[in-house]
Amino acid sequence: MTVWIASTNRENWEVIEKKNLWGVPKRNKNSIGRSNPGDKILIFVRQEKTDVKDEIIPSAITGAFEIVSEPFEDESPVFKKPPTMPGEEFFPYRVKLKPVEIFDEPLDFKSLIPELEFITNKKQWTGHLRTAMRTIPDADYEYIMKAAKTPRG
Repeated sequence: MTVWIASTNRENWEVIEKKNLWGVPKRNKNSIGRSNPGDKILIFVRQEKTDVKDEIIPSAITGAFEIVSEPFEDESPVFKKPPTMPGEEFFPYRVKLKPVEIFDEPLDFKSLIPELEFITNKKQWTGHLRTAMRTIPDADYEYIMKAAKTPRG
């Protein structure tokens, strides 16, 4: 079993949660092609500005899923293209998902960074999450899942 972390925006997180589906752009075909049924995938939602002046919603982990299909191609327009992405892209390379746990409260990502093995550059950590999906160590998955169960606030 491989563990993945998938990077998305809040609008597409809603699609993932409702449809139990993950998709990547054409340029990430090889990454999703390495995934298999039984693999685990954490959803990382990027930091976003809101319409309120100077308000920022921090980056977070919103849930964990299991991949339950082989990768497949489907160009139906389910996902929303981020405004910064050029061209017409519908994230056609996809896998079906089964929820493992949807976190009631998204888990603040920055607080996790000091303990995550896959984040080797703790100051420039966003570079580790610039691709649509990447593998992470099992220990990082376990740490994140434990942190999600720890009372916060």
